[in-house]
Amino acid sequence: MQPSQNGNLLKGNIEEVLMVKNEKYPNRLGIIGWFAGGRWGPERYLYALHRVTGLAMLLYLFLHIFVTASRIFGREVWEKWMVVLDSPFFSFGELLVFAAFAFHSANGIRLILIELGFAVGKPEEPIYPYRSSLDKQRPLTVLVIIVAAILIAAAGCQFLMLFHR
Repeated sequence: MQPSQNGNLLKGNIEEVLMVKNEKYPNRLGIIGWFAGGRWGPERYLYALHRVTGLAMLLYLFLHIFVTASRIFGREVWEKWMVVLDSPFFSFGELLVFAAFAFHSANGIRLILIELGFAVGKPEEPIYPYRSSLDKQRPLTVLVIIVAAILIAAAGCQFLMLFHR
């Protein structure tokens, strides 16, 4: 945009303004930006892991529906699937599905508490680094990690017991 003779900016259309703004801040990171949140703290990594575990559980749901639906093709097909799914590889996959579920549910409860305002802190003037919010959310973040780790460890012990049968 060029200044006019009286010093004011010429009125341009909104598309030009948006294009200039988008060129200034392009999204160069893409999906890598989910994991490149080092300066945002552990909550950013929980956000990325929450998305990944959600997508993994969705994939498991589709696989589960496919395998269960194979029963309509007869007993022979079902028994062939059961032989394949009884392998240690798929047993370890079940442990991973449980680990994803344990983390995803614990972090989901944390997000619900934050969304409902229980873990946000009292309202005050927003002055960086927003300590009141972090002072409430950081212990909740640590609690989510501990609860998920305990659940995953318990499932891992159960997995090891089943694996040695």
